[in-house]
Amino acid sequence: MSDSAGFNIDDVMYTTAVQEGGETVETILGKIKKLEQDQRFLEGEMEEMSSCHDTLQIELDTLRIEAIKLEGIKEEKEECYRKLKFQDDESEQEYVRLLEQNKKSMEELEEYRSDIQLLKLTQRKQRMKFEKQLCELMEMHKSLEAVFLPKSLPDEIGRAEDTRRQLLSTLQMKLDQLNTLDEELPEKKEAARGYTCRD
Repeated sequence: MSDSAGFNIDDVMYTTAVQEGGETVETILGKIKKLEQDQRFLEGEMEEMSSCHDTLQIELDTLRIEAIKLEGIKEEKEECYRKLKFQDDESEQEYVRLLEQNKKSMEELEEYRSDIQLLKLTQRKQRMKFEKQLCELMEMHKSLEAVFLPKSLPDEIGRAEDTRRQLLSTLQMKLDQLNTLDEELPEKKEAARGYTCRD
C-alpha cells in the first residue's frame, strides 16, 4: 500500500537504520496511518459537503421557480386591483350621478306639487266665480222673465240655458284637468322613491 508521499510502506518496514536524532519506523507508520485516517475523514466531509451543496442547489432552484410564480401571481393581483379600482371609481361616479339626478327629481316633484296646489286653488276660485256668475245670471233671468213678452221668452231662456251649459262645460273641463294632475302626482312620488331605493 502506498501513502500520500509516494513511498512503499513495506520498504520502510525493512529499513533498520535510524538517523541520529530521527524518528522510529513505528512513529512514522503511526503518522502515516493518522494521515490516511484524516484523508478518509476529509474525503467523507467533502462528499457530505458535495451532497449538501447539491441539496442546497436544488432548494435554491426550487425557490427561484417559486419566486417566479409568486411574481406572476403578484402581477395578476396588481392587475386585478387596478381593474377593481377602476370599477369602484366608475361606481362612485355613477352613485354621485344618481344622487344628483334624484335630488333634481325631488326638486322637480316638489315644484310640480306646488304647481298642482296652486292650480287647485285657482280652479277652486274659478269654480266659485262661475257658480256665482251662474246664480247671478239665473236671478237676472228670473227678474227679467216678467218683462219679456211671452213670444221672446223661450228664446231668452234658451240663450240662458246655452250660457249655463257652456259655463258648466268649462267648469267640468277644468275639474278633469285637476283630477288628471291628482292622478299623476302619486306616479311622480313613486318614481322619486325608486331613485332613492336604488341608491
